[in-house]
Amino acid sequence: MEERKLQDLLESMTLEEKVGQLVQCNAGQFIANTMEITGPDGEMLPTEDLCRVMGSVLTFENAQQAKALQEMHLTADPKKIPLLLMLDVIHGLRTTYPIPLAMGCSFDDDLMTACADMARKESAACGVHVTFNPMVDTARDARWGRIMETNSEEVLINSRMGAAYVRATQGENLAEKDSVACCVKHYAAYGAGEAGRDYNTVDVSERTLRETYLPAYRACVEAGARLVMPSFNALNGIPSVANRWLMNDVLRGEWGFDGVVISDYNAVGELVPHGVAKDLKDAARLAMEAGCDIDMVKNAYYLYLADLVKEGIIQEETVDAAVMRVLKLKNELGLFENPLHGADEEAEKRLYLCEEHRAIARRAAEETAVLLKNDGILPFSGEVKRIALIGPFAEETRLNGFWSRPGAEKDTVTIPEGIRALMPDAEVIIEKGCGAEFADTDRSGIAPAAEAARKADVVILTLGEPENYSGEGRSRAELTLPGPQIELARRVIEANPRTAVVLFNGRPLVLEELAETAPALLEMWYPGTEAGNALARLLWGKANPCGKLSVGLPRSVGQYPMPYNRMNTGRPKPPPDNRPVPFSSCYLDMPNLPLYSFGYGLSYTTFAYEKLTLDRRSMTGEETLKVTVTVKNTGKLPGKEAVQLYLRDPVASVVRPVQQLIDYRKIELQPGESRDVEFTISEKQLRFIDFNCREVSEAGELQISTGYADHLILTESFVLK
Repeated sequence: MEERKLQDLLESMTLEEKVGQLVQCNAGQFIANTMEITGPDGEMLPTEDLCRVMGSVLTFENAQQAKALQEMHLTADPKKIPLLLMLDVIHGLRTTYPIPLAMGCSFDDDLMTACADMARKESAACGVHVTFNPMVDTARDARWGRIMETNSEEVLINSRMGAAYVRATQGENLAEKDSVACCVKHYAAYGAGEAGRDYNTVDVSERTLRETYLPAYRACVEAGARLVMPSFNALNGIPSVANRWLMNDVLRGEWGFDGVVISDYNAVGELVPHGVAKDLKDAARLAMEAGCDIDMVKNAYYLYLADLVKEGIIQEETVDAAVMRVLKLKNELGLFENPLHGADEEAEKRLYLCEEHRAIARRAAEETAVLLKNDGILPFSGEVKRIALIGPFAEETRLNGFWSRPGAEKDTVTIPEGIRALMPDAEVIIEKGCGAEFADTDRSGIAPAAEAARKADVVILTLGEPENYSGEGRSRAELTLPGPQIELARRVIEANPRTAVVLFNGRPLVLEELAETAPALLEMWYPGTEAGNALARLLWGKANPCGKLSVGLPRSVGQYPMPYNRMNTGRPKPPPDNRPVPFSSCYLDMPNLPLYSFGYGLSYTTFAYEKLTLDRRSMTGEETLKVTVTVKNTGKLPGKEAVQLYLRDPVASVVRPVQQLIDYRKIELQPGESRDVEFTISEKQLRFIDFNCREVSEAGELQISTGYADHLILTESFVLK
């Protein structure tokens, strides 16, 4: 539709119809055949009016329901303005790939693109117009359950993977039937909640906000994301959905964002318990004045926005601007010409869980697993005859992680299924041993599990936290393995030293004892639909682990927050890091450094970093610096390596990090193969936020290193003029 026609449509709408475009309801509130509103909202919403004018719906199930919702709405709406249909597609729709935190461990933007492309096709066929993804909150406290939903503690990884997701999901033209619009979230600094508790207060300086948290959202906006979702938390005293500076000054003013801002679930209504709005009407005023276009679910706008306009508190022009943004999004998606967009039951059947999508999900599960320890027992031999599969996750079907679709577990390849498919002649003995819930105290299964381990050629010990222990609203004060799992591990490892411990979890856990006693330790996170196949291939060497930690693993929850790119102090703790140094910045009872650092991960082969060279020793702001890292596969197997490049600025006008990832690249090398990996560094990559919150670079000597955090092995210096 031409923009002039959109303007004509807007001018023809009543105030109530305009407000309706800014209202979002949950599809679960409707009975499919009548569009009758049920539940608590049915008591306060005029059913007929709402069905006629509402602008968007979230959380529907399939193409059939998407079509029914759209068709019934268009029948009721005299203006024939189509609905926007939105859904949380976080790590796949029907074919589930690993949780986002695991995806960060791939250090592979192309893999993220492939997974997003797969999710786009399945989502479009389902009828999805908008996905509430990517989530690019920088998170550095694993007590926060939603750390599983972001890619990393490092803003560069969040920025690059978030932007890759946006480009792959939206495509070149949103009007194409298999394109889906992205809503980047949660703007801003949602991952910095006090004490790691979800929805909690965030209080950070503007300098920290601009350097650590805002860049990932901005990268997604620059990649073309058409929607932004403000976060639940109060940021420096103002809840994000009512934060005019955040949304009007920064998002729309500085960044030039011209898309739709949509609240999180009931976030407008929550301005009342936050204590910044006296009632729901006041909340509607604050959110609209701050630039929030769509009110998700609570209906503050539906109930009060028209009255606020009639009373002269909100200008109708403000409402018109919000409505036009919504209409433009619908137009970009081609909904006026094709309201059903890509909803297609036959396409669902063809795409869901197809072999191509399973192959992508399997590759992702293999390449996001991180081998933390291996005393030489992995990979297992193909001659193994008796396998003991032990632990609370041995036969678990819920290996997809939070935000997987309802019923996803029925499509999951379990661990026994994966092992038997790969090793059909081996005997698989299964013992649960114990449970993995907080309340599990039954230890009666531990002795039989240890006996099964003793009789086996190899043992696979599956440990972790239940699927619903991480995700939204799933904060934890302690990060140890729940239940008697550690006791089970002691007994099993003692019974058979050929034990590989496999972890399933949505956040970093405290693993210090396992790191000491387990012969092999493989972090699988929540790997998704192809869990069992991917694990079997990894354990038997059909796939070579290549994941690197996108977030450090702590020794104790007391170390949080523990960013890898920490600032130095006036009394830094000198190495080694395993004992306290009087009157330095350290703990008395444990090292400062994490158990496993950001960027760490082993392989079944070995890599030597032979040389780091710079093509010049000085550069101006208009020039670039070519950095070459020579890497050789010195082992006997082909493997992939994430080559990481770090910067240090030893002297600056403000304190700078001791290490900062500025680039990375994934390569694959055959045994004995050597390769020069080239990086081109621009002045922009050397910038930081100064005391006055300006993005600057400063002249002086800088250091470039490779390796991984806390273990930088090659360093060269150059001067920025």
